[in-house]
Amino acid sequence: METGGLSETQPATPEVQHIADQVKPEFERREHKRYDTFRAIVYRTQVVAGTYYFIKVQISNSDTGYVHLRVFQALPQENQGPSLERYQTGKTRDDPLEYF
Repeated sequence: METGGLSETQPATPEVQHIADQVKPEFERREHKRYDTFRAIVYRTQVVAGTYYFIKVQISNSDTGYVHLRVFQALPQENQGPSLERYQTGKTRDDPLEYF
């Protein structure tokens, strides 16, 4: 995991929200649930042959209404959209966004 370490945690940008929106259907399919709220809060990146986005997303107003997503975005020439690799549910707004 030494190649490219994780970036600092940064406020989510419109681009990061767009990435979260693109993987939302896959997240909902895996969770067998629909979410009205799906708002990217903060993110970190790790550059490999492509980019991993670690994104904290608010999915409800409860204390544990946050998920951490790990999304892989291939290099532009690969011509693929982002893919949801892993996620962690039951997170709070204050949980640090760590590698998983």
